[in-house]
Amino acid sequence: MKFQSDIDIDFADRTNILKIIRHIPASIQNSAHNTGIYPTSIPIDPFTGRSSIDYKEAEQRGYCKLDFLNVNLYQQIKDENHLIELMNREPPWDRLYDRSFCEQIIHINNHYDTLISMPEPVNSIPRLAMFLAVIRPGKRSLIGLYWKQVGQTVWQAPEQGYYFKKSHSIAYAHLVVVNMNLLDLSDQSN
Repeated sequence: MKFQSDIDIDFADRTNILKIIRHIPASIQNSAHNTGIYPTSIPIDPFTGRSSIDYKEAEQRGYCKLDFLNVNLYQQIKDENHLIELMNREPPWDRLYDRSFCEQIIHINNHYDTLISMPEPVNSIPRLAMFLAVIRPGKRSLIGLYWKQVGQTVWQAPEQGYYFKKSHSIAYAHLVVVNMNLLDLSDQSN
């Protein structure tokens, strides 16, 4: 049995972890993969220092790639308790419909027009996760549908086009909530 994974780990600054973990940078079509690393042995291109196998083929061969992502928003997080507090705080859902607020929010900032075209509000983590999914190319056909309709097929792999898996959408929805709460608290203190 081959191990197949899609593991993304967010960091305020990924260079800090890359300094302490032994790894081999991943390759994508003979170029550097922006975020992927292999924490285990994999054949290395001696000229580039990267994996000599494209990440898709490496996955088929059973190599485990991790994506270490820079998420600058985390630089505003003081500690784990602060993060948990921001995640558990009910966000100002209605502020998403204020263009200037929405445009400051990670992952949805330039999708305000799509947001207001949805027939029902984005006012919960599950709806936000579905919204994050429908703005991806593989699921754009679901824009404008009611959430019950969206929920019927949004997590199924499309025949073509990039899409979000449910786990990614839920995780990113929580990040969006953290961002909304940080902005709202900042606006309240000014």
